[in-house]
This record gives sequence, C-alpha cells and structure tokens, in this order.
Amino acid sequence: MPDRRHLRDAIAHLSAIDRPSASPGEREAAQWIAARLGEFGCSARVEEERAHGGYWYPLGVPAALAGVAGLAAKQFPGRASRIAAGAVGAAAAAAIYDDVSGGSLWFRRRFLPSRPTWNVVAETGDVEAEHTLVFVAHHDAAHWGMLFHPGVLPLVARYAPGLLERSDTSPPLMAPVFAGPALVALGALTGSRRLLAAGTTLSLGSAATFAEIGSRDAVPGANDNLTGVATLLGIATELGERQVDGLRVLLVSTGSEEGFMEGMHAFARRHFPSLPQERTHVVCVDTVGSPELTLIEGEGMLRMREYPEPFKQLVSEAAVDSGVHLRRGLRFRNATDGLIALKAGYPTAMIGSVTPNKVPSNYHWPTDTAENVDHGTVDDAVTLCTAIVRRLAATIDPHAAPSAASA
Repeated sequence: MPDRRHLRDAIAHLSAIDRPSASPGEREAAQWIAARLGEFGCSARVEEERAHGGYWYPLGVPAALAGVAGLAAKQFPGRASRIAAGAVGAAAAAAIYDDVSGGSLWFRRRFLPSRPTWNVVAETGDVEAEHTLVFVAHHDAAHWGMLFHPGVLPLVARYAPGLLERSDTSPPLMAPVFAGPALVALGALTGSRRLLAAGTTLSLGSAATFAEIGSRDAVPGANDNLTGVATLLGIATELGERQVDGLRVLLVSTGSEEGFMEGMHAFARRHFPSLPQERTHVVCVDTVGSPELTLIEGEGMLRMREYPEPFKQLVSEAAVDSGVHLRRGLRFRNATDGLIALKAGYPTAMIGSVTPNKVPSNYHWPTDTAENVDHGTVDDAVTLCTAIVRRLAATIDPHAAPSAASA
C-alpha cells in the first residue's frame, strides 16, 4: 500500500478552514489545492466564477411566497385571490423544481445576488490524448441544520429495522419543499381548501427550515467533501509516479457545490463545449470517508436519474481488478456534481460511501471532522479511481495496462 499520509494531512488542514460556498475560505482552499496539485506534477489553475452561494434563499423565498399567497387566499376568499395564489404557487413550484433538479437556476440567477466562487482545474495523464476522464469533487462545506439530525435513522433502525433493510433509496427531503407550492397552486385553482391548507403549511414549514439552515455555520466538511479532494490529490500522486498513455485526466474541485452545484454549472459552461461527449467520461467522487465505498446507481432530489450501466460496469470491473470492495444497489435522493454531467449526456459515475444505515456519516452535521473520517475508505477510493483510469485507457488502447493491480 502506498504511503498516503499526505491525504490525511490535507483533510486535516483544509477542514480547519471555514469554507462556506463562495466565501474567502473557499478561495483559500481552492488556492491551496491548486498548489498541491501543481507539486504533484499537474498543470493546475483556479478559475473564478459567479454563484449565489447557498440554497436556503433560492428555495426558501419561493416557498415563503407560496405560503403567504396561500394564507391570503384563505383569508380573502374570492376568484382574484385564488388566481393570484395559483399563479404564485405554480411559479414557486417551477423555481424550486428547476433548482433542485440541476436545471438552469433561473430564479437565483435572475432575482438573487451573486458573488465569486472558485473552481480548481488540473490536468495530468496523457495531456495530448483525444479522450478525457474528468474526476470531480468539491471543496466548499455545507451549513448544518436540524433537518440533517443524525439521530433519526438510528431510531428507524432500532424500531423498524425491516423498513431500513428494504430501502435502497435515501429519503426524499426535497419532495415536501416542492409539494408545498404545488399544492397551493392546485388547491387555489380547484377551490380545495384542504389542498390549499396542506400546501400553505408545507410551504411555510419549508421556509422556516431553510431560514434555520441559513442561520447556521458551515460544518468542517471533512467527509463531505474533503475526502473527495483527497482522492483527487491521491490520483495526482499515483499518476505522477506511473503515467498513463492515451487518456487525458482532468482533476476538478468545484466551489459552491453545496449551493446546488453552482460551481459545476460554471465548469460546464466554460469547458463542456471543448469536451466531446463521445470522448469524455466523468467520475464524481463525493463523501468517500464513510465505512463502505459505494457506486451510486442513480440520484435526483425529485426525479431519479440512472447513471449509465456500461460505465458503472467498467467501474465495478476496476474495483475487482484492484481488490476494492464496492457496494452497489443504492440510490440517493440528493444531488451531486455528477448530476450536471449526467444531464449533459456524458457517461458518468458517482462514487460515494455509506454507514450501515445506508447514508453518509456525519452528513451536514458539526461532527463532520477529520477525526471522524474513515481513511481506509478514502485510500480505497484512490486505488479504485486510479484503476478506473487504467482500465478506461485500456479500452482506448488495448496495449495499455488494465488496472493498477497489474503493475
């Protein structure tokens, strides 16, 4: 096993920086990561982009508007107020759906302020090759909130173990957020007081929840997602020591991922036009410091999108080649940077990790510290990703080594 203590040091160093999305700390982290990648032989740079830098306003404001419209329709019954509530509810639902599904982010880009965010883009491998493999992680950290309290699933495991055992999909946390304004619109336009009341309650509850999250500090973000950043550093180290032919490798660490992939949206606008879909693969590495490494089958906060099976199969074969245990069969009602590449038509895979309760450890909680990272799983992620590089290169060049295990 290679000496990877520098990856543990990187997680510890970066987790001590306060790194909310689109913040000075995010910039400091980006500059540090780029410098380290440069030391490992990569051509690395920091790209400044624009982002709102959070999700509580882009979701909370439409939810609050729908809730107020619902209250007004109840307080002042009449055709005009019902039509107004229906219009506001429908517009709010559309804004929320677009935001949580990796859409154009039209509400935040049109109506909310923006500020700088910073992506790291590094190049290694065979830089003249026609085919490209993009590994993407993120270096900003999430705000915590009671919505993410880690005590809920252990209670489910204790009192309803069968329910947890049968489930292969994480809870749809954003479904009520979308449902509230949608029910306000439906209730107002159909005259259903029950639907209107339900939608108003859900909308105002969502707005209050996002206000609470917005008032909290950013967590250290060691697992989510400095473990992904450490994986990028590990890949750079491995490829610096043993190069690969026929495949260019981009190592990308985005900012403002916790603002619903704003950094990845910016990377897509800047770089996707020069990355042909037929010659580009993308691997998202997000939160790989829980006990069990997993290949996510699909993800999406509202609509589940499946990752393409042929590329998932290649990743699975790389895991076998390198002796890495890789769990399959789970789907996440979350959204990562991988979703942006998937929607753009690229062969994409998403590698994460889970606890026995099938969720990432310390997710969006103050206990997401360097001391609580499973570094063995991070090491496995580096080994796996390096094997993916070599196996994909072998499919392009049949004379290339299929994996690191064959070296």
